[in-house]
Amino acid sequence: MSLKEKIEADIKAAMIAKDKDALRALRGIKSMILLAETEKGASEALSQESEIKLLQKAAKQRKESLEVYEKQGRADLAEIEKSELTIIERYLPAQLSGDALRAEIEKIIKSVGASSAADMGKVMGLANKELAGKADGKAISEVVKSILN
Repeated sequence: MSLKEKIEADIKAAMIAKDKDALRALRGIKSMILLAETEKGASEALSQESEIKLLQKAAKQRKESLEVYEKQGRADLAEIEKSELTIIERYLPAQLSGDALRAEIEKIIKSVGASSAADMGKVMGLANKELAGKADGKAISEVVKSILN
């Protein structure tokens, strides 16, 4: 079952349950999927990798909005973003924790043979490919920097 089909089924369930927060988040995800599918040069169905990237983008947008609303003291809007983020994260693969992420990056550094900060580009390229969907790019970058420095 593709992400689009899961989202459509969950939209129906949210409508029946009258869950407005879930419905808003799910419709936002569906909209992003439809836009990606109709982009110029896009194939009809999205690959699983593309679906994960869409979800990560949506989650990142919610996190950034959440930070802004919290800084401005807008608890009402922050709560909406937080509930949407929770719903989006249900569809993302499990994220690696600090220790697990560090262990994976250390394996990648050994496989590349990196020894200094000058090798960061090689490590980041491979780490971003292998850990796509499992960790945030910013978190990967911070761990790589701390290991190589």
